Amino acid sequence: MVASRQALEQREAAALAPYAMPSRASRGRRHPEPEHPFRMVFQRDRDRIIHSTAFRRLEYKTQVFVNHEGDYYRTRLTHTMEAAQVTRTLARALGLNEDLAEAVALAHDLGHTPFGHAGERTLDRLMQPHGGFEHNAQSLRIVETLEERYPNFRGLNLSWEVRDGIVKHSTRYDRPQVAEYDATKAPCLEAQIVDFADEIAYTAHDVDDGLKSGMLEPDDLAGVPLWADALAAACAEAPRASTSIQHYQAVRRLIDWMTSDLVENLLQRLAEAHIDSLDGVRAVLPRLVEFSPAMTERQQALKGMLYDRLYTHHRVTRMTQKADRIMSALFEVYMQEPRQLPPHVLRRAEQEGETVARAVADYIAGMTDRFALDEYKKLFDPYERV
Repeated sequence: MVASRQALEQREAAALAPYAMPSRASRGRRHPEPEHPFRMVFQRDRDRIIHSTAFRRLEYKTQVFVNHEGDYYRTRLTHTMEAAQVTRTLARALGLNEDLAEAVALAHDLGHTPFGHAGERTLDRLMQPHGGFEHNAQSLRIVETLEERYPNFRGLNLSWEVRDGIVKHSTRYDRPQVAEYDATKAPCLEAQIVDFADEIAYTAHDVDDGLKSGMLEPDDLAGVPLWADALAAACAEAPRASTSIQHYQAVRRLIDWMTSDLVENLLQRLAEAHIDSLDGVRAVLPRLVEFSPAMTERQQALKGMLYDRLYTHHRVTRMTQKADRIMSALFEVYMQEPRQLPPHVLRRAEQEGETVARAVADYIAGMTDRFALDEYKKLFDPYERV
């Protein structure tokens, strides 16, 4: 016997904490659609995101290491999956709506450019005369406009709550894109925990990838208290294990300690503020979710070390500069002669009244690392077939 959507909604509502977001209370979709007989609204959102073109492209977009540098390193897709896993753990422990939290986590990086944050900085610089570029706003643009899946509307037609969580992810609320989503209110806790699941995931896996790549040395990490404690605990538990296993076990502890701290600190803040409703959550700006002061200090020290030793490592810096040159050249050549863009890109811009610059930014932002490198060769190598 298949449980009906109404039965699932009733079961979900009974299990959720009073400050969580029930599926049956969603504000709905911009374009009305019939409800599914046995899938709740946020389940459908999650599924639409997973089946989107932008989600698949994350497989070949940079996290820290460019895709062709090795198969081991995290990509934007594997990072998204790890962030979603941490998000589900947090949501379950806190009595939040797992489907909503997972949907926001899976969508949070859809708008990222090729070549990671270096690519975003370049595209934002190039787009400054045309309104700038920011990946959270681009993620919203993808799910609202750029994905073409349905005959009667553009985008994925996600629920209001998921779109609210996307546009308010790790960013200020005083931007034009937030106007529809009430900049005077914080997003629900399901969206707020995604910001920190994102940090937990990338902090831990960047340590792991940094050590595996040799760009981080054990001595670089030795003076960082959070890592030193995690490694000491791993070594004490398995003193005869190989160094690589001890390092992995320390990375596991980083994730566990940060996740546990976030749960405990949020529950304490909810109790101290006597918050027992969704309205109470949304009234606290900028957000309720935070690490404890002690964990914030320890986590910031670890992130500072990653910046000094990994993110500015000469090999990463070389790729950052290469990415800037490639993306700048692509942007300039498309702007000089827009007819080099695929016809459907220009046609969409004309239909929607968008500028050529925004069409170029959409096209470049949607590229994978590999596609951007291939496109650069086609446009600038005279011996490369176009």
